[in-house]
Amino acid sequence: MADNQNAAQVYKGIGVGRGAVAGPVVRANPAPVAPADAPPPQNLDAAATQLTDALAAVSHELQQRSEQATGTLAAVLGAAAEIAADPELADQAVEKVQGGTDPAVAITAVCKDFADMFLAAGGYMAERVTDLNSVRDRVVARLLGLPEPGVPGLKKPSIIVAQDLSPADTGALDLRNVLGIVLEQGGPTSHTAIIAGQLGLPCIVRVPGAAFLKDDDEVALDAARGTVTVNPDADTLAAVAGRQKALEALTEDKSDGATSDGHKIQLLANIGTAEDAERLTNEAVEGVGLFRTEVLFLDAQTAPTEKDQTAVYERTLNALGDRKVVIRTIDAGADKPLAFATQPNEENPALGIRAYRLNRIMPELLDTQLKAIAAAAKQSGHEPWVMAPMIATVTEAKDFAEAAHADGIQKAGVMIEIPSAAIKAKEILEQVDFVSIGSNDLAQYTQAADRLSGDLADLLDMWQPGTLFLVNRTAEAGLATGKPVGVCGESAADPLMALALTGMGITSLSMAPKAVPAVRFALANHTFAECQEIAKAALSADTAAEGRAAALALVKPEVREALVLEK
Repeated sequence: MADNQNAAQVYKGIGVGRGAVAGPVVRANPAPVAPADAPPPQNLDAAATQLTDALAAVSHELQQRSEQATGTLAAVLGAAAEIAADPELADQAVEKVQGGTDPAVAITAVCKDFADMFLAAGGYMAERVTDLNSVRDRVVARLLGLPEPGVPGLKKPSIIVAQDLSPADTGALDLRNVLGIVLEQGGPTSHTAIIAGQLGLPCIVRVPGAAFLKDDDEVALDAARGTVTVNPDADTLAAVAGRQKALEALTEDKSDGATSDGHKIQLLANIGTAEDAERLTNEAVEGVGLFRTEVLFLDAQTAPTEKDQTAVYERTLNALGDRKVVIRTIDAGADKPLAFATQPNEENPALGIRAYRLNRIMPELLDTQLKAIAAAAKQSGHEPWVMAPMIATVTEAKDFAEAAHADGIQKAGVMIEIPSAAIKAKEILEQVDFVSIGSNDLAQYTQAADRLSGDLADLLDMWQPGTLFLVNRTAEAGLATGKPVGVCGESAADPLMALALTGMGITSLSMAPKAVPAVRFALANHTFAECQEIAKAALSADTAAEGRAAALALVKPEVREALVLEK
């Protein structure tokens, strides 16, 4: 909402990160709309060729951007290129054209059908609707001779404002001139928000008032407070400059994570590729808490060989040296479809054959991956920790640990992201060497709320009592068994939540590298006993808002002020 009583209008949204910036607005070009009353093509074959050529051109362009990008961004751009190259998409659209439908109208209709299927599948497939729409918009723009949708070339440092941005849009940005991002739609766990967090770009999503912002409007973006201020005054600009200076100062501390009285908690990074690992060389992180290996699989037409996987894992381990590396086995299938392992006719793919459950139908996938990781460990001389996602039962945990140990992997663990696993965390920990809490999915499954739905953001709040209860239960299980319990979801990057998690007994926090300095600072300014009191206050609350407020009330004033924890 905007405060129209003041010269400086303020719009509210959901902030990603803690940064603040000020600068001129550059709006993304709107998506083109196919004319509903377009007449039938005069030459059906020519129209069909025009459509397939447009799809091929868009796929080629996205693939080129993928090859020029790195890390997770490269992977998601590649996934968008795969959508544009999908022969089923082209065949259905061409069939409509041959039936007398305008090409732009045809691709729009077929993309809607695909989007409906993706949304029904939920999870990662729902996440790919943005990619699908990006492909549709680029194809329609080519067919209609309109400017490509998305952000135009940036001539100076600017704040990008858009209804939404796909990974392809983000991949086209000249990051040298991007100060921050404001989206009318999206959510805090959307592709763009996650990429912005990895890049350290202040980002605010779900800002309805952003529709009123125009090119060259001067705005101040405050991610910590979730505000966009139009025509900021001198005091606001001074506050932005002060925040930038304060956050930069935090990066000077390169020490390991610990409370002020020396209680250790490892601060780790989330990565998706070997290139991501190599970029951590000079980052003040203690290793990797989550290596999402499915990036190797999602765009492949056939399962990656043991040799190919070994090379990637060895490269990652060599990049990190003696630092900790936690590798998650493939988290794909069903809602993250594999070209070589698609499950047809699943009624609810989001809850279907995915992640560790692929072992039920394609055990060779996990077997090959474990052997590749073991080979990489032997060749590099560095021992990774390896964990399986989407574990639901003690038996699954036991089976995975036995398989990993049999292949020579020394540290075998599992993800706690299903409520049943959190409830049985102690029994699971008796079978494995460690566990890691995937807080994003744990919140989603606990609250029965799609993590990509901005309309359900309140239910997905990690301060929700039910979710915190399961996190605490898992931490208690770690204390009872004397085994490590980490957190590798977005909540680990929240300095206030990091204090509460530490107080519960969590032993490591894994996040985007740019989030580490603020978390390190918060921990370094509180004793372990103070963290325990913060955790106790949060766990005693009846609502998410009350839990956060109770925790915040116990935080040192200088930390609240420095990290802008009060919104």
